[in-house]
Amino acid sequence: MRFGARLHDAMATRGRLCVGIDPHASLLHEWGLDDSVAGLERFALTVVEAVAPEVSVVKPQSAFYERFGSRGIAVLERVIAESRAAGALVLLDVKRGDIGSTSQAYADAYLDPSSPLASDAITVSPFLGFGSIEPMIDTARRHDAGVFVLALTSNKEGPEVQHARTDDGATVAGTMFAHLARVNADARPLGDVGAVIGATIGSSAERFDFNGPVLAPGYGAQGGTVEDIRRIFGPTSPHVLPSSSRSVLSAGPDLASLREAARRDNEAVASLGDA
Repeated sequence: MRFGARLHDAMATRGRLCVGIDPHASLLHEWGLDDSVAGLERFALTVVEAVAPEVSVVKPQSAFYERFGSRGIAVLERVIAESRAAGALVLLDVKRGDIGSTSQAYADAYLDPSSPLASDAITVSPFLGFGSIEPMIDTARRHDAGVFVLALTSNKEGPEVQHARTDDGATVAGTMFAHLARVNADARPLGDVGAVIGATIGSSAERFDFNGPVLAPGYGAQGGTVEDIRRIFGPTSPHVLPSSSRSVLSAGPDLASLREAARRDNEAVASLGDA
């Protein structure tokens, strides 16, 4: 089954929430853990045990595992494998972007089922040109996986690139959405190629009808609300996957408290499916 269809079904049966598994050093300390590989492993696998059976998508941020070198990557491999075994889709947040054979190598590392890091989807950066990420899109489709393309992010530096105008007068972000509409054309019930659009961008004149899913980081502790998502995305709100990290993770290390926090946020965003 294609990724878009799998995600659509998962959101219908397990809810619309994506939980970020982001082992910040500060969170490890809040849990009473050392900022070490042992602390990383305890933190990450506890979160997996609590939330992966509950939500449709988990999103480990690769950087927080990479900082521990090969031992951290080994923990990430377990997070991916155990999350998928528990029924959650894994969206690996790597934000890779390069050209040619390097882009293909990233695709093979994260999307080929023979890789120990193989995930259901990844985040990618298109700012070397949309064509630069086509090896990742092609590989994702070959393996029934997906990609989420950075488009309108909520970091304060983003507008200098994303709001810039191309020769035809469109914004860079708008150009990305046009590419997404092209690659998702005729996909049912949802395309395999999504966009990353911040839940705290305020407002936008861009069109989000590109027939693909939206990852909306910033929900919860960062200030994004269900009302913000409805206002920003309008009729495309049912395609939005709100992503929450700290508002769930700060409930740890107690397993039951983590699970309850994930259920609470999942219930809060359930109404987006009625937009």
